[in-house]
Amino acid sequence: MARNDEPLLAGDRPSSENSDERTIEEEDALLTGKHKPQATPKHGWAFWREIGIFVWAVVATAAVIIVAVMYQHQQTTRPPGSGSWKGTKLSGKRNLIFMVSDGMGPTSLSLTRSFRQFESGLPPDDTLVLDQHLIGSSRTRSTSSLITDSAAGATAFSCGHKSYNGAISVLPDHTPCGTVMEAAKKAGYTTGLVVTTRITDATPACFAAHVNLRDEEDKIARQLVGDHPLGHVVDLLLGGGRCHFLPQGTSGSCRADTVDVIGMAKDNGFSYVEDRAGFDGLQVGSAVKLPLLGLFAQTDIPYEIDRRQVEDVYPSLDEMARTALKALSEATKDSDQGFFVMIEGSRIDHAGHGNDPAAQVHEVLAYDKAFASVLEFLENDDVPGVVISTSDHETGGLATARQLHRSYPEYLWYPGTLANVTHSAENLAYQLRDYLAQHQDITESELRRYIKQDLIEKGLGVHDVTDMEIKSLIDHSDPWPASYIFADIVSRRAQSGWATHGHSAADVNIYASNPKDARKLIGNHENTEVGDFLRDYLDLDLEPITKELLEKGPSFDTFSADGSRESWMGRPVPKTKVVDKMDHYHGDFKRSLDCNH
Repeated sequence: MARNDEPLLAGDRPSSENSDERTIEEEDALLTGKHKPQATPKHGWAFWREIGIFVWAVVATAAVIIVAVMYQHQQTTRPPGSGSWKGTKLSGKRNLIFMVSDGMGPTSLSLTRSFRQFESGLPPDDTLVLDQHLIGSSRTRSTSSLITDSAAGATAFSCGHKSYNGAISVLPDHTPCGTVMEAAKKAGYTTGLVVTTRITDATPACFAAHVNLRDEEDKIARQLVGDHPLGHVVDLLLGGGRCHFLPQGTSGSCRADTVDVIGMAKDNGFSYVEDRAGFDGLQVGSAVKLPLLGLFAQTDIPYEIDRRQVEDVYPSLDEMARTALKALSEATKDSDQGFFVMIEGSRIDHAGHGNDPAAQVHEVLAYDKAFASVLEFLENDDVPGVVISTSDHETGGLATARQLHRSYPEYLWYPGTLANVTHSAENLAYQLRDYLAQHQDITESELRRYIKQDLIEKGLGVHDVTDMEIKSLIDHSDPWPASYIFADIVSRRAQSGWATHGHSAADVNIYASNPKDARKLIGNHENTEVGDFLRDYLDLDLEPITKELLEKGPSFDTFSADGSRESWMGRPVPKTKVVDKMDHYHGDFKRSLDCNH
């Protein structure tokens, strides 16, 4: 074999230091047939050091696993920063803030986000505060329809039960259901309602009143201030709707009777404010005397796009929210219990009903600002708390797209069109109504000039209005048709689409201050599960409240002049109204333009 072909282990391979001794032992064993036992090796310090390190590693790993499992269990069963747990129940003082973005669907966020980026010159990855706190979504159907109204939607939140469209915390069997606010008040929490619509509207009403039909706002007003089987259950009320509290015959009243509900509230211990000066006197909550009734508009507080031009008249949602939080915090600082407040961005819904994209973006921005203020409050407050935000439904079937012609559309929508708008379509419609009332002898050419220059160019920022659009406003000058026409002039040019002037069945988003604080609401849920969370977070039992309402309610029934008895929950539901099953197709139909928000 050539040198280069020798095996790798042959030839010059060096011997180990014991190789000669080992070879002699092997030869003796082969000749004698007896194997010489090897000496037991002696283990030195290095060996035992390695054993020690191995044992330590095993123990440390086991300890880490145990700690991790315990931590995970704690995070799963206990919302961080929300008191301590005893068994399976949450204990300790805490606050709950529930925010409702009435009528706001996912596309409302897309519309507003793009508008804000355009108007402020922000990058595409800039988001709203709400966007950063999205944790899930909610399904919104009622017992009577796949498309809910605000009454059934809010009943799901307040009672944790599905009900029919129009029900104010009343079940399909026409019995009242105890609400989380009523139970919270009974348990010692201080309570509040803050809205930008009428305080008697469906969403706020569902937390502290019970009527069969949502249009019973006169009855709702009385119940809110204590004409209720449980007494007064709301300590702080801020919003609009003053007309339902004034007796018939009084300037600004819309009541059907002569009951002075503001006087009733004062008799029940409420302090009362009704204008900007009175609101400013509350000193952002530091000068509030509870219980408090604040009614700052005859009906609804104006859209934010209009309100910001008369800030000296109406407070904003953010101002009212901060005032409420400060007042409730001060009122409970020495209490064993915290507070529960519902804050609603009410008029997002109205902008959807009106198909008004400019009003919509400003309402969503106002709500986002209020949400940010709530987060700031929670971060700085010493008492643990959580904010949950969701919508009762989507309104308008909004789309950030619109096909204007039969030809295949371009993929475009123009937020810049909305940036030119200075007033809501509703506001412009009322301006047109008032102008016509003051100029009854006006010629058509003068009216055309007024509509084009003063309303459309100045109010909407639109300079290419067509003769057909102006004629449509002249022919349909009543506020509701006119409002829809003004809104459509903007929507067409922005290429924002709407499917309806009503609600839709779209799922709506759920937001929370921290996902760990609302772990049960992560993912997709029925709206009643939101109500369940509110109840469980405050550790409340609603069944005794329902029982008390059933027992005491009949004593609040009233009698008419002819001696007939009327339930404290108002008129009965018409027999023709579907309450406990999905409605079905009856053929195409038309209804008046009056909005049932």
